[in-house]
Amino acid sequence: MLEAFFSPKSVAVVGASRSEGKLGYAVLDNLIQGGFAGEVYPINPQADEILGYKAYESVVSVPDPIDLAVIVVPYKFVPDALRACGEKKIPAVIVISAGFRESGVEGMRREQELLAIAEEFGIRLVGPNCLGVIDTFTPLNATFAAGTPPKGPVGFMSQSGALGTAILDWSLAGRIGFSKFVSLGNKADVDEVDVIQNWVDDPETKVIALYSEGLNDGQKFIRVARAASKRKPIVVVKSGVTQSGARAVSSHTGSLAGADQAYSAGFHQAGVLRAGALQELFDFCLGFGYQPHLKGDRVGIVTNAGGPGILATDALEKAGLKIARLDPETTRRLDEALPEAASSANPVDVLGDAKADRYRLAIDLVAHDPNVDAIIVILTPQAMTDIPETAQAVVDISRQIDKPVLGCFMGEARVSAGVKILNENGVPNFAYPSSAARTLSAMYRYYEFCHRPPFEIERFEVDNEAVRAVIDTAREEGRLEIGDAESRAILKAYGFRVARSEIAPTADAAVRIATEIGYPVVLKIASPDILHKTDVGGVKVGLENAAEVRDAFELMVYRANRYVPGAKIWGCLVQEMMPGGGFEVLVGMNRDPQFGPLVTFGMGGIYVEALKDVTFRVAPFARWEAEEMLGEIRAKTLLDGVRGEPPKDRAAIIDTLLRINQLVTDFPEILELDINPLTVYEQGAIPLDMRLILEPASKRQ
Repeated sequence: MLEAFFSPKSVAVVGASRSEGKLGYAVLDNLIQGGFAGEVYPINPQADEILGYKAYESVVSVPDPIDLAVIVVPYKFVPDALRACGEKKIPAVIVISAGFRESGVEGMRREQELLAIAEEFGIRLVGPNCLGVIDTFTPLNATFAAGTPPKGPVGFMSQSGALGTAILDWSLAGRIGFSKFVSLGNKADVDEVDVIQNWVDDPETKVIALYSEGLNDGQKFIRVARAASKRKPIVVVKSGVTQSGARAVSSHTGSLAGADQAYSAGFHQAGVLRAGALQELFDFCLGFGYQPHLKGDRVGIVTNAGGPGILATDALEKAGLKIARLDPETTRRLDEALPEAASSANPVDVLGDAKADRYRLAIDLVAHDPNVDAIIVILTPQAMTDIPETAQAVVDISRQIDKPVLGCFMGEARVSAGVKILNENGVPNFAYPSSAARTLSAMYRYYEFCHRPPFEIERFEVDNEAVRAVIDTAREEGRLEIGDAESRAILKAYGFRVARSEIAPTADAAVRIATEIGYPVVLKIASPDILHKTDVGGVKVGLENAAEVRDAFELMVYRANRYVPGAKIWGCLVQEMMPGGGFEVLVGMNRDPQFGPLVTFGMGGIYVEALKDVTFRVAPFARWEAEEMLGEIRAKTLLDGVRGEPPKDRAAIIDTLLRINQLVTDFPEILELDINPLTVYEQGAIPLDMRLILEPASKRQ
């Protein structure tokens, strides 16, 4: 695994320098000044000694075993240096040097060469183009950052080395401590998944934090993080989530889905808590790292000012938490002890003249209340406020209970002494009630994740050969699109109930089929070249007789030829007219480059792209995850029936999602898929239109 990166007994710095200001000097100096107790070997063929340590011409010249090498030579010398590490049987190497994939095509070739050398010798490689690695408990500082952060409960990894230096400097200010720090750089070998697997077993790391610009393998990340998150919280901030440069998409689902939706869905399914910004990421880490895990959603508030108490109440409710209803005995004792003008209801207002003794009494009663799962202590600096003494009361009570206690000492200069006491004793302080509320919300979401049902994939009896036949036929004809007429065979093969239908090549055939099905009927243009039929007037519903069918057929074919010249027209699909009273939803899939099949559910019909009332999951997903999707759209109440309408069949929607879940997992060549609309009734659901887009066969060879 990765133990040699964090607890080596010996470290070689390849490219160690005697000149201050050089990377090779900074890395060696950090290693020494950081207190590393093992053997240190500077590697520099032009030096006999550097910073008091004997220098060697090469790692091969070192007479003793080496556990970790840090390479800081110019990129053109890195391959030879790495090969020498292989010959020396060094198991772990950090390549700080830049000039690889980040620098263009030639740099990519150089990086592939490094990876080939590492694989040849069985070396695990961090980087290249990285800041390095820190373990505050070993201790080990194998970076060129300025200073070593204090010990703490947070393991932090970052793709950006420059951002890492800023974060380490922020840590030196004393607000948070790190157990380990890894700058991943280009991730030629070691990536986020490797580090998560290592840190989940690390006793010093209580929370895993990650700054990510992109994942190499989203499916693998979900699998590993889902298991790891059950043991430790994982918090991430993700950058680079716009769709600039994204490939063109043809389906509704493709236009709705994007990188950000895929990452949000993947993180949610893996139990990874996504922060909106770096500040929020470290707010979450403070809560998880220094306080007990939250075991419920009921929050108590103690404040010396009404306004901040109201702000906290609003923030907690917006964050999905509850204001705890205090036990009657707690309220009675607060009434007895507090001044008449104080409030003994939650939030408990101890008034602006409260000194530390009044605060201590109120905090103690609220914190021990059986109806309270967490407490926020708000303090505003008023003339009579005992700020350090109140902070000490918060610390003392936090040590007595197995519940999160968060401080919100508002202000800066006057509250600094109290904030210092809180920070030094593991009670996180937040400048604003909203930050404390969001942190508790993240802690409650983690509690919910840990109590999710087991992850189990349902599979249905299906006819994969029938689906394969439809796909192969399309490809043999040089087509990547499968329209509504052909897709009915796929729907049937996967157990869907479909409306009776048949393709009519002529108007006479359309009249005959309509008569057999029974009026009224629906007519749809049937063409492999026209996926969005409504755009060319290619759908007509409620046709009541032969004359209407004939007229609609001729007009539809005319319009199709006019608006899509050269399109292959098979005729029209004559379809059974389904009863009214249904609710139209969309079920779709767009295959994301990192995560694979991203399944969509939401409001359907012609306004789907305008309303964008949709939610996403990465396939494969479990039944309970499909059930979650139904509660995440804004129109969720419409499924329950409104204004006397009967409720819609939620089980039928879930069944549809699970069957599509299986279809897009079974057939990875399906790039995009739309069922729009899926019409849901009081009993049952019927897909009325489906289309598919395939990956070119050459890409799967």
